[in-house]
Amino acid sequence: MRRLSQTVRCLGFAALAILLGAAAPTTKQPPANPVGAGWETKSTPAPNPDGITLDPTQTAAIAKVNAYFNSTPYLQGRFVQTDPDKVVSKGKIFLSRPGKFRFEYSPPSRKIIVSDGKYLAIQDLDLKTEDTYQLDNTPFRILLRKDVNLLRDAKIHNVSELNGEIILTMSDKDPDVAGAITVLLRSVPTVELMGWATTDGQGLRTVVSLTELSVPEKLDDKLFEREKLYVKGIQQN
Repeated sequence: MRRLSQTVRCLGFAALAILLGAAAPTTKQPPANPVGAGWETKSTPAPNPDGITLDPTQTAAIAKVNAYFNSTPYLQGRFVQTDPDKVVSKGKIFLSRPGKFRFEYSPPSRKIIVSDGKYLAIQDLDLKTEDTYQLDNTPFRILLRKDVNLLRDAKIHNVSELNGEIILTMSDKDPDVAGAITVLLRSVPTVELMGWATTDGQGLRTVVSLTELSVPEKLDDKLFEREKLYVKGIQQN
């Protein structure tokens, strides 16, 4: 983990997409998305599928992550998503805890991923299509709760704080939630989310890096409403 942290610090978060690369999938999964929606198989992050025993330094690092999310109800910025097949896409991100987010992809894509706190929708505005999933079935949900408590709700597989960065790999304790998530945060001078990587049951990783991050006082609730789509003249809600 020390070598990983040093490499990310020297090369930037984009290096994490290379370091976390994986082989081609063996079974068909939903298209890559930043929050791990639609996975149906479990992931067991080696070598500690049941979590690790934390020392005081690791516990303190997790406490910083908890405090950061619990003190940050709103976030907005830009994201870069790197899929398992190395396809890169960009766009804007808006987060509103508990449970709401919006990923707005930049042209030529007209894709939007939006969560109202209960369900998330992956919408293609060109094709007028939509796939919906329960937010509770994505590994991203443990970071969006009203009360973020990773020691209570997550299996911790790896955690380190080195060179001003926290790297934390975890999965949901709920056995029905597939996949794992690795979050990267800057810890000095203040804690700030830099990005994350989600891992599906085949070990395939989708990496998201964040830039131009800011903490607004409020975000418009309309951002977290699904777009109205029409299929053959019939409104699809």
